[in-house]
Amino acid sequence: MSRIITVEQAKTLDGLFEMRTRMSPQAEAYRYFDGERETWQSYTWKEMSEHIARWQVALTNTSLVSGDSVAVMMSNRPEWVMFDQAALGLGLVVVPFYTEDRAENVTYMLSDAEVKFLLLEKSAHWQEICEACRNVKGLQNIVLVDPVLKNNTIANTNTQYQDNPRLTVLADWLPDKTNEDVRHLNQNSEQLATIIYTSGTTGRPKGVMLSHRNILSNAYGSLQAVQVDPNDLLLSFLPLSHTFERTVGYYLPIMCGATVAYARSIPQLQEDLLIVCPTILISVPRIYERIYAGIQTKLSQGSAFARWIFNVTVNVGYSRFEYQQGRTSWRLSFLLWPLLNTIVASKLMNKLGGALRLAMSGGAALSAEISRVFIGLGLQLLQGYGMTESSPVACVNRHNDNVPSSVGVPIPGVDVKLGEADALLIRGPNVMMGYWSNPQATESVLSSDGWLNSGDVASIDEQGHVTITGRLKDIIVLSTGEKIPPGDMETAIMRDLLFDQVMVIGESRPYLCVLVVLNDENWDNFAREHHIDTNTVRDVQSTHVEEVLLDKVSQQTREFPGYARIRKIAVIPEPWTVENEMLTPTLKLRRSIIMSRYKDEIGLLYEGH
Repeated sequence: MSRIITVEQAKTLDGLFEMRTRMSPQAEAYRYFDGERETWQSYTWKEMSEHIARWQVALTNTSLVSGDSVAVMMSNRPEWVMFDQAALGLGLVVVPFYTEDRAENVTYMLSDAEVKFLLLEKSAHWQEICEACRNVKGLQNIVLVDPVLKNNTIANTNTQYQDNPRLTVLADWLPDKTNEDVRHLNQNSEQLATIIYTSGTTGRPKGVMLSHRNILSNAYGSLQAVQVDPNDLLLSFLPLSHTFERTVGYYLPIMCGATVAYARSIPQLQEDLLIVCPTILISVPRIYERIYAGIQTKLSQGSAFARWIFNVTVNVGYSRFEYQQGRTSWRLSFLLWPLLNTIVASKLMNKLGGALRLAMSGGAALSAEISRVFIGLGLQLLQGYGMTESSPVACVNRHNDNVPSSVGVPIPGVDVKLGEADALLIRGPNVMMGYWSNPQATESVLSSDGWLNSGDVASIDEQGHVTITGRLKDIIVLSTGEKIPPGDMETAIMRDLLFDQVMVIGESRPYLCVLVVLNDENWDNFAREHHIDTNTVRDVQSTHVEEVLLDKVSQQTREFPGYARIRKIAVIPEPWTVENEMLTPTLKLRRSIIMSRYKDEIGLLYEGH
């Protein structure tokens, strides 16, 4: 029997876990850090299944029925998997939330998805959303996983909600043990499995409906494109609420029997890499950017010789890569590689654990320079492309067919083509069922014959490699993989008459910033009322002025997701007009010209990142 479980064998996502448990009961499934014992612990597949049964009993006792929506707002840990699998086995629809999301956004999604049960990780999460949750009428049960207790009550919680009958803690809700087996009520792979919210064009997120088959087919197709086997160990740190991590970092390892270790946190990632020693790393570009920045910082502090030998290593290593891909001829300098690898490349790779054989990047565009450096150091780095609406993987580079400037070719089972205005269209069993309670939005991106309009402009070469060249709409993709419609945010910000013109920026950056042109009269009045020196109001180096402006911006963008927070602001002294070529004749922002004109100001906003 093949170690890879097929879509037909699994039928459903919970069926996939059941089959893996039967095939590899005593193999290590998950590794995590136990804070109380201060040691790394493991679960086998069989042990996980036993815990899932307990969670199912608890969910059954809350009177949930097949088809109900349940939400989870928790960091990556085995309990996330236990809850997800228990819920899927009962035919429930899982709705994942980011742990750092805004209360307004969370309550909107709770209401929109008609969520009846919410699993929260910490008391702080409840503290942030308890007020807003009061008006979410359909929400019947809220369970806290790790509450901070004081005198047997939840500490730091508004007393008005302390005795809320909907709220309980995991220790009271979850039975200690059960003799029952895990149940699998649904056998229909076309049934809705999850609703994943992604940024909408009106500022409100849209709920992407994915079936069991959507995700299973995507994980299986990805496995046909990139080899992952039972001996592999993945380090999970992207949020499981992120579709990329959920499909490729959670369901795919179940399908092939690989082990997943959960990182403690992003700040501890470097230490966890050295402890866990993963063989596969799945990440958005932001993590590679951080590692690259660290390397560059150390080089800048080192000797000229250290910088020279590093550059020689990368150049020789990347040339070897091009030769191995069959795109260039052999060079005499390749004879230096064993030495360069010993004194430079292997030492840097050892800082990533020393066992890494494969790294994958998706969710946003990876800088060509960063890709070149890692590949030049000997790391197999594969860039891919996808979107939540495609479960998410559509294309990925291959080990023996890696064109770093592209996002690769479609995975097996997925077709792509160029539509009107060279928009990339995607079709396959991975394409979403549609947007939850939003048929108009569904019709705008999904054709009657199943083609999904990605909204990205692309080119496809003769070998089928897809290269993303732009966007039909001005959607900002952060280096964390999150997508934000800047036009909607700009409109919202300009509801405050303090701002005459606004441009949100952040493409391939770790966070959003905004360039603003102030309304002179309104700002002067506001400054006088708040005792701000009007002679220095445009000095964004003034912490007080920046805080005031950012607060005004935040007030107007409360309805947007938490990851869409504006972190820094630059005041532009001149208005943008048609005459100075900042606006089109129809008064639309010439974004590329504005970005170029104010590149120094933008550089300061992202200094150190």
